[in-house]
Amino acid sequence: MEAHLLHREILTYKTFSQLPEETHDLTSATAFSSCKHGAIVLLHGYLGSSASLSKNLYFVQLLGKDRARCIQVVSSKTSLPEKDASAHKSIRKLPMHTPVAVRGLLRERKQQPGHASGDVRIFTRVEIDLLGVQPLNEFPSDIIATPDTVFGPEQRHLQLRSNAELREALLIRSKVGMFLRDRLRDLGFAEIETPLLFKSTPEGAREFIVPTRRKGFAYALPQSPQQFKQILMASGISRYYQFARCFRDEDLRADRQPEFTQLDLEMSFTGSEGVMNVIEDLIRFIWSKCLRDNLPDVFPRMTYGEAMSQYGSDKPDTRIGMRISRIQHLLPADLISKLTSLQDPIVDALVFRPETNPNMDVRNFVTDFLASPEGTLFVDNPEGAPGIFVLDATKPLQGLQALGFEAAERIEDELHVQDGDLLILQARQNQAFSGGSTPLGNLRLALHAAAVREGHVDPPMGFAPLWVTDFPLFSPVSLTEPGQGGKAGLAATHHPFTSPKTSEDIDMLMVDPTRVIGDHYDLVINGVELGGGSRRIHNAEMQTLVMRDILMMSPERIAEFSHLLEVLRAGCPPHAGIALGFDRLIALMIGKTSVRDVIAFPKTGRGEDALVNSPAHLSEEALQTYHLQYRQ
Repeated sequence: MEAHLLHREILTYKTFSQLPEETHDLTSATAFSSCKHGAIVLLHGYLGSSASLSKNLYFVQLLGKDRARCIQVVSSKTSLPEKDASAHKSIRKLPMHTPVAVRGLLRERKQQPGHASGDVRIFTRVEIDLLGVQPLNEFPSDIIATPDTVFGPEQRHLQLRSNAELREALLIRSKVGMFLRDRLRDLGFAEIETPLLFKSTPEGAREFIVPTRRKGFAYALPQSPQQFKQILMASGISRYYQFARCFRDEDLRADRQPEFTQLDLEMSFTGSEGVMNVIEDLIRFIWSKCLRDNLPDVFPRMTYGEAMSQYGSDKPDTRIGMRISRIQHLLPADLISKLTSLQDPIVDALVFRPETNPNMDVRNFVTDFLASPEGTLFVDNPEGAPGIFVLDATKPLQGLQALGFEAAERIEDELHVQDGDLLILQARQNQAFSGGSTPLGNLRLALHAAAVREGHVDPPMGFAPLWVTDFPLFSPVSLTEPGQGGKAGLAATHHPFTSPKTSEDIDMLMVDPTRVIGDHYDLVINGVELGGGSRRIHNAEMQTLVMRDILMMSPERIAEFSHLLEVLRAGCPPHAGIALGFDRLIALMIGKTSVRDVIAFPKTGRGEDALVNSPAHLSEEALQTYHLQYRQ
C-alpha cells in the first residue's frame, strides 16, 4: 500500500478514535430532567432522518445508542463563540446512520411533534442547537438503508440495527434471564457451568463431533448437560442450574436450531413433584414480572394418553377446544369400511364450530382447505382420508344420514353437534399411542389455523400452561432418531436415564417394557413444549439393567457410560430435574412463532450462518492437522 494512502487512513482513524465523554445519555427518558436550558451538552448516537429548510437551516434527528429515543438537532449558519466554524457544513454532509458525537446548546423546543417517529420515542420539550459534530465512523454510500429496506441474513447486523422489534426481543431475553437467575438464587440454586467439550454417547440425538490433533480421538458437543448434572447430584451439590448451550445435529424447523440455550436444573433428594413445583414458581414469577399476567396457582395436568386421545398431540393447545372423541362403537361397519381399509380400526371424531362467523360456508371452507397443498397431506393419509359431514338442519338427520339413524342420533347427543357444525371422522390403527401426534390432531391444528387466517374464528388469547405426564418409558425405534443403538427395537422416549414411575412399572420392565410408564413430565404452554424432565435412575445396577437387558445395548455402547455408572455406584442420592428451552420460552412470551426472532445470530434452515459463512469448507491443511480425509 502506498505511503500517502496509509497516512490518510491513519489520520482518519485517529479522528474516529477520539471519543469525547458524553454529558447526557439519550437512552434514558429523564436524560435532561435536571438540565437547564442554555446548558452545553455532549451526546452520542446515530444520525437519523433530516430536513433542510434552506442553506442556512437544517434539522436532523440524533438517535440514542439503543436507537429507542431521539432528539432534534437544529443547525444554522449563525455564529456563536462556542460554535465550530465548520459544524453546519459538516453535519449536512454526513449520511444517515453515521455514529457521531454532537455538542450543542440545550433549548426549549417551540414546535412540538405530533407523534413519535415509528418505533422511536422523541424528546418533545427540548432540542439541541448545534455547536459541533464529530463523526465516529463512516456509513458507506454503497449500503442502501432506507425505512423500507429489507436486509437478508447475510446482513444480520443491519437487520438488528434497523428493526426495533428484533432488538427489543434480545433485551427482553436478557431481562427474563436476569429475573430467572435472581429467583433461582432465592430458591437456593447454584449456577454451575459444565464442559462443552464432551464425548460421544448414545443419548438419543445426533451429535456434532469435534476432531482433535490426536489421531483417532474427537470430542462431541453436548446434546444437553444431562450426564454432568447427574454427576453434580452425586457430588454433594443439592440444587444446580445453568443457562446451558446445547447442540444437536437434527433437521431444523422454525422452533429448532442446531445450537440452542436451555435453562437446565437438577435437584437431589427430590422427585417429580419437587421439580414441577419449582418450575411453576419460576414461570409464574417471570409472567408476573415481565407480562403483568397471573397464571394459575397450580398448573393443570394431563397424562400422555389423555393428551393424545383428546387432542391428538402430546403438547396440546387447550385454548382451542375441539376435543377429539373415540366413536367407532357408534358407527355401522359399512361406514367404517368406507373410511379405511384397516382391520378393527379406531375412529376418532372432532367438531369444528365457526363461532366468530356463524354465517360462513363451512362446506366451501373445508373443501378448499382439503384441496390445498396443506390439506392434501390429510387426504393422502394411508390409513384413510378424513370423513367430512356438515350439519344441516334442513336435511334428514341434519345431514348425517350416511351414519344411519341410531349412529346419527347418538353422535348428536354425545358430541353436542348443532346446525352449521363441521364433523370430521378419522380412522387410525388400533394400537397404543406413540410419537407426538395423530393425523386428526394435526388436522385439528391446521383447520383452526386456516379458520383464524380467514377470520372465521378468533385467534386464541392468553396463556394455558399444562403438565403432560406418564409418557411411555420406551418407544419403537424411529428412522429419524438414532436412539441408543440397542437391538431391542426400542429407544428411550426421553433419555435412557429416566426412571420407571411406580413399583408396578419396575416390575413390568422384564414382562413388557412397552407398557412401562416413565416418571417423565413435559411443560406445555399454548401448544408449545417448553421443556421436559424426569426423575432419574440413581442406582448403577438398575441403570445397567435398562441398557443391557431392556434396550439391549452392546457392551461397547454401555462402556461409553462407564463414567456415569461409576458415579451412580458411589451412593448417588435420588434426584430429578428438567430443562426448559430458553429460546422457545422467550418466543412464546413475546408472541413469536420462530426462535430465530429471539436469537441474536440464528442459523438458517440449512444450519448456516450467512453473516460469517459458517460452516466453512475444511482446507487440506486442516484435514491433515486433524487426521481427516473425505470418504470416496
